[in-house]
Amino acid sequence: MEKNEIKKLENLKKLIAPYFNPQKPYADKTRSYYTAQIKLSNYYELGSTITNMLKMCILALEQQEHKISETDQYSSINVMLILEMVLEMFPLDEFEVFDEINKMCLADS
Repeated sequence: MEKNEIKKLENLKKLIAPYFNPQKPYADKTRSYYTAQIKLSNYYELGSTITNMLKMCILALEQQEHKISETDQYSSINVMLILEMVLEMFPLDEFEVFDEINKMCLADS
């Protein structure tokens, strides 16, 4: 590796140190998991799980929509709209990058 690349890597490690704690996988007989109160194989799966939960909430609210009267619909908070916006803003691609950074940090330790 070039000297400049090594310096960039060292700077990246210093930058992420306070925010990113590389997780060592918890291994069972078949595969490795990263623990965040539930067993996940990587950050991307965590992101996918969260987005699927949001989608489930949106679908549940769509099923309940017909029960809301016209007057209540305009005076209440539109939770379905908020969940849809959160889903659009969710950085799923960045979770893939976190996986790669985690692999790099684990390889160096």
